[in-house]
Amino acid sequence: MIQPSVPIALTIAGSDSGGGAGIQADLRTFAFHCVHGTSAITCVTAQNTLGVERVDALPAAAVIAQIQAVVEDMGVQAAKTGMLLNQEIITAVTQQLKHLDIQNVVVDPVMVSRTGAQLIDDTAVASLREHLIPLATVVTPNKYEAQLLSGLEIHNIDDMRAAAGQIYRLGAKAVLVKGGAMSGNLRGVDVWFDGQRWETLTTLQVDTDNTHGTGCTLAAAIAANLALDNDVLTAVRRAKEYVTTALQYALDIGQGQGPVGHFFPLLTRDS
Repeated sequence: MIQPSVPIALTIAGSDSGGGAGIQADLRTFAFHCVHGTSAITCVTAQNTLGVERVDALPAAAVIAQIQAVVEDMGVQAAKTGMLLNQEIITAVTQQLKHLDIQNVVVDPVMVSRTGAQLIDDTAVASLREHLIPLATVVTPNKYEAQLLSGLEIHNIDDMRAAAGQIYRLGAKAVLVKGGAMSGNLRGVDVWFDGQRWETLTTLQVDTDNTHGTGCTLAAAIAANLALDNDVLTAVRRAKEYVTTALQYALDIGQGQGPVGHFFPLLTRDS
């Protein structure tokens, strides 16, 4: 039986040995959306629900080879970037996105954790800011990443809008400043700006401590929806709906912060 062709999405990110974020979360998210997932692994982490114990970067040449192998054979309808770790890898990925003319690029600028800890050095931050973000169809910083990219402090919704405007000026086609690290009623409220249109995007607040991988999952879901030929704002809205439901079925596994339930239809089906 001949199977129908399906859209293809590429994730360029790190591997999470605990399976909650990174490449593992991205591929599950692609599969949920019936998009064929491909990958270029940038680094390998030893981590679990309690935290990250070790990170090993792959050589930039290995990252390049993975991207080329996928795109030159199958082509991709969308791509997302996650943890790129260092300047060398960021430069290599940027060059490949340009050289291979990859469209529908979702940049999750993994620079600062939700707790505010900076994950990459200042040289890598500058490279991401100056070279990768201008290639983004949409960039999805959390509160702390938005502060770093915009140079502004963020305390309220007006600050989120101001930061989105500053980040837009870096060259991205659209910006989604995420409110997952905000407090009170702003937790989970995101601000969207595409140079013309402002949107404040809200969903149901889900009370759970098991939120590992939400940023990766959101960016991957946006990329999947772009691969399915949705416009960017529609892709963002649908991605937020997916993440919200996945949070409602988050997995209480391990001794720390569990992951969201990427495959929630399987968790809810009748036994």
